[in-house]
Formats: sequence, C-alpha cells, structure tokens
Amino acid sequence: MFLRHFIAAGLLVGASAAQAVIVFSDNFDADTNGLNAVSFAGGWTVSNGTVDVIGAPPPFFDLIPGNGHYIDLDGSTGNAGEFSKALSLTAGVTYTASFQLAGSHRGDSNTVDVWFGSTAATYTLASGDPLGTQMLMFTPGASGTFSLTFANLGGDNVGALLDNVEVTAIPEPSTYALMLAGLAGIGFVARRRRQR
Repeated sequence: MFLRHFIAAGLLVGASAAQAVIVFSDNFDADTNGLNAVSFAGGWTVSNGTVDVIGAPPPFFDLIPGNGHYIDLDGSTGNAGEFSKALSLTAGVTYTASFQLAGSHRGDSNTVDVWFGSTAATYTLASGDPLGTQMLMFTPGASGTFSLTFANLGGDNVGALLDNVEVTAIPEPSTYALMLAGLAGIGFVARRRRQR
C-alpha cells in the first residue's frame, strides 16, 4: 500500500514539474473602463496613439457580453496605439504568449500586428469574429527585458478587441528527462520489492 502511494506521489510531482509556468496573466477585469486609457493594473504601456478599456458594465460598449473588460486596440483619438507589456525573460527558455482577439463588432474589419520579442504575426479579423485564441512562441538568445506588443492598423476609432493575455514558460526537455528518470527509478524500486 505504501508503495502505491509513493508511486502516485512521484507521478504527481513529475507531472507538476512538466507543466508550463505562468509568467504573466491579464484579463483586464481589474482595469477601469475608459476611453484613451493610460493606466493599467497589469503594467501595460501605450505609445504612438490610444486604446480604450471597454466591456461590462454599460455604457462602455459591451460588444462581447459575458467577457468582463477588454481592450479596444484603436482607442478614441483616430490614432491606434501600440499596447505593450515588458517582460523579464531568461535565455534559452521557450515562452508562449496566448491571447484572444475578436473583431470590432462595429461593422469593419481590422488587422492587428503582434510582436513577442523577435517573433511577429499579423491577424486580420472580420467585424463579427468572436474571441479566438492565438499563440506566439519566443525563445530569447540572452536574458533581458522583451516586449509583447499589439498594434491595430488603421485609425478610425473602431479596433479589434483583445482579452485574456497569458505568457507561460515551457519546461525544457531536461525537465521531461528528469521526470522519466524518476519514474524509472520508482519502477525499479517497485520491481525489486516484488522480487523479494
């Protein structure tokens, strides 16, 4: 009986060691709704234009009900801002940025450029597109501060919507090798006990 509990504990420890570690997470619900926002609970910065914090409760344009607050990436000045989060990352570790983008829900399509360190992608969204999860991966060559940046192209005050941003560190292959070695050791001990 003790051996079964020992093996189960070893499996749980190994499984938790192999899971991705959350480095940063923000769903914008801690931010106050407002047009041309400049202060964000998650430490975001806006440059070269503006963004809005919108969503429930009304009257702040709850365009995708049931999702709390989210970011309108085109602000309200006719000049879409670059929405950035600085992150301290470690050399050689692979990081995944996941985020949800939705169309403007106000009749036009939008294109959003996203940069994560030196990785970049462009997303084009139809007006009615629901929140959809996107991902970018980045492995820095040196430790330092890197940005995750969203830039809505265009400037008509009707931007794509951003929500649920999360950056995780993916365990290195050596973590999996260590877990497998631990499991092999547990199996060896169990086998020896049975042979006695």
